Amino acid sequence: MRPAITIDDLAVAALIIDGTRVVAANAAAAAIAGRQLDELEGQRLDDLFVAPDAVSAPWLDDGRRVPSEPSPLEQRLRLRRPLGEEVAVAVAGRSRSGGSHGEVEIVLTLRLLHGGHGDPSGMEVVSTVSHELRSPLTSVKGYTSLLLTRWGRLGDEQKKAMLEQVHHDADRVTRLVNELLDISRLETGHLQLRCQPVSLPGLAASVVAKVALEYPDLECGLDFPDGFPSVMADPDKVEQVLTNLVENAAKYASPTGMQVSGAVNGDTVAVAVADSGAGIPPSDLPHIFTKFYRSDQGRPSGSGLGLWISRGLVEAHGGRLSADSVVDRGSVFRFTLPRDGKRQR
Repeated sequence: MRPAITIDDLAVAALIIDGTRVVAANAAAAAIAGRQLDELEGQRLDDLFVAPDAVSAPWLDDGRRVPSEPSPLEQRLRLRRPLGEEVAVAVAGRSRSGGSHGEVEIVLTLRLLHGGHGDPSGMEVVSTVSHELRSPLTSVKGYTSLLLTRWGRLGDEQKKAMLEQVHHDADRVTRLVNELLDISRLETGHLQLRCQPVSLPGLAASVVAKVALEYPDLECGLDFPDGFPSVMADPDKVEQVLTNLVENAAKYASPTGMQVSGAVNGDTVAVAVADSGAGIPPSDLPHIFTKFYRSDQGRPSGSGLGLWISRGLVEAHGGRLSADSVVDRGSVFRFTLPRDGKRQR
């Protein structure tokens, strides 16, 4: 007999509702909602969604009223994320049998829409990414042209320095392209993790050494307890998260007085990146994990993607990424991971 298909098996973001509340959700829906699964389950629909009018979303009034057509049309709603952010989503509802007691379940599928309030339009995305790509590509073009036209007149040390810069800028372009791919995978719930045992102390040491190549003044201590346990995780994704946090601390806070530390708490581990910079203004702190958000303090730089992607990658593992900051004292970014690699429900 074929096993019953669960909500976690669905390739789309989906919620199961009962009356006016969410009773179950999958990881893709949690990523769109910007919440942990256990936070999403139990949410009232009228707290979660904002409808242009009552007719467009009958589930907000009565979760058992869904369109009777086999393929109901998507309806545009606004989905409330934590901290007041709203994003545009297309929602379709249908009923299916197979509840825990044989009752009929109501399933809502979600699809993130772009260009609404809280999400940049397609042109804004292209503009932001194009600006970030222009600098490294200009550098690569300039150095390779110089090497091709003046190879015989350049010394070995000059050639080596130029090639190292080209290599660095090519890595930067690769990271930007990977960020774009991660955005698509996170928003559609198609991110695939290749989990294996990961030594976080060793990974942290490797990340700090790589970041030090770009920031020669980097002073970053490592503090992990003896016998720190390995975790089941995707090493490339965890490295991406940790690299982003260490680079951000060196770039926006201070390359000195930094520390990466680890702690074990039952079935989870935590990794914290603490800096001794100027701190994050209280008005900015609630928004730093929002996609494309860049502070108005000083000169905005970067794509505004790194922290948003990092949070999505951590949550895909079943963990949580958070930040605490005190002005003039510094910030601490901390992420948790389950030791066994299982996603939280």
